[in-house]
Amino acid sequence: MPKRRDFLLGSAATATAVSMFPHVNAQSSKRPEINALQQGYVGQYQGGVYLLPATSETVQWGWFNNAEPPRARIKSGDTVVLETMMASLNQVLPGSSIEAITKLRVDFPGRGPHSVTGPIFVEGAMPGDVLKIKINRIVPRSYGANWNLPGNLKLGQFPDKFTQAQVKHFYLDLGRGMTEFLPGIELPVRPFPGIIGVARAESGQYSTVPPGAYGGNLDCRELVQGTTIYLPVFVDGALLWSGDSHAAQGNGEINLTAIETAFSELNITVEVMKKMPLSFPRIETPTHWITMGYDRDLNKAIDKLEEETVKFVSEWKRLSSKEARQYMQDYGMCHVAEVVNQVKGTYCMLPKQPTPKVAPAAVKDTRDSYVTTATNADAMAAMNSSAMQMIERIAELKKLSLIDSYALASLAMDTRIGRLEPGARTIHNLLPRSLWVKKAKS
Repeated sequence: MPKRRDFLLGSAATATAVSMFPHVNAQSSKRPEINALQQGYVGQYQGGVYLLPATSETVQWGWFNNAEPPRARIKSGDTVVLETMMASLNQVLPGSSIEAITKLRVDFPGRGPHSVTGPIFVEGAMPGDVLKIKINRIVPRSYGANWNLPGNLKLGQFPDKFTQAQVKHFYLDLGRGMTEFLPGIELPVRPFPGIIGVARAESGQYSTVPPGAYGGNLDCRELVQGTTIYLPVFVDGALLWSGDSHAAQGNGEINLTAIETAFSELNITVEVMKKMPLSFPRIETPTHWITMGYDRDLNKAIDKLEEETVKFVSEWKRLSSKEARQYMQDYGMCHVAEVVNQVKGTYCMLPKQPTPKVAPAAVKDTRDSYVTTATNADAMAAMNSSAMQMIERIAELKKLSLIDSYALASLAMDTRIGRLEPGARTIHNLLPRSLWVKKAKS
């Protein structure tokens, strides 16, 4: 069997020629580098960096399976540069109609719409270990799309309210880091992987839609370039995937999607941390630790978030559970990540350096944001009320259609969880005023 360096000499030129915009139809005979990938090899480049192109042989549509043969094999500490595809194996492209996008979902039930590149086998990773994945660099394609689907599919936060489907296509001005939602409304481009995850312990094929302890479809918009995610390992080699690439997303992702794009480059460094107990994914930014809680019931997701945060703070600050809970209340900024992936997600940002206590979340408009809020014994009812208030208010205030206001909230809204109190959940939604820009006169 050839060694990695032998494979490098024979295939580097071929691998570098792989298109950033691959054709997705399966080829009649697999290329030599794909055969090598399936044997656990990948083209090695200077300094131990590996390339994993997004092709019909390296990308799966809408499912994970821990029996899937690895498309790359790396060592702890290696850096991987991988590509990703647009949704549904690159079939959602600029100009795709909402009818075509809907048909892709209807005709292929049971799977997610996501295209995921991988899996990557990490040598030495064993159940009970943790993968430390540093995101070094993200380069998205220059386009993306946001859509909601017909109400009868019961997808998105308000399928009964928004029964008419819509797709909006975007040009991403990567030089300015902005994209136009509508004339006079601009969104910051802030790319992150909606899906980054490892194989679950259970055998069989599973939809990419619900996230879990293995990561997957977390849709946490804080997972940008320069951050690190820690994932528990459940099978030998971990088996790492990424996809569902996003250019921008609001907390909640309420109309079903973000600005869905593909990455020409997702540059990550992967390290195995041995025998490090971790029950759920955790994120580290240069300034914050982020704990997470996910469940089909938003109330239980918030409870899980509190449990994970208290456990983390107790270990980090060497505090009692009671003291850690108070620390979370005083310094944590907690958010709803998404409510549209069957399993609902929450996260809490904890500053690494001493800071003033977090001020109570706004209940009325501020100089920087439009604000809506709702309180209910049920967190999802509070989320629904506060989000719908925002949609209706912005539509009226800014003369937008309701469906455009729905999409705008899905792409830019910040959803915050109010102070945790027994029997009451408060959800605050904020929409930045800075989205509305004045065009310079020509």
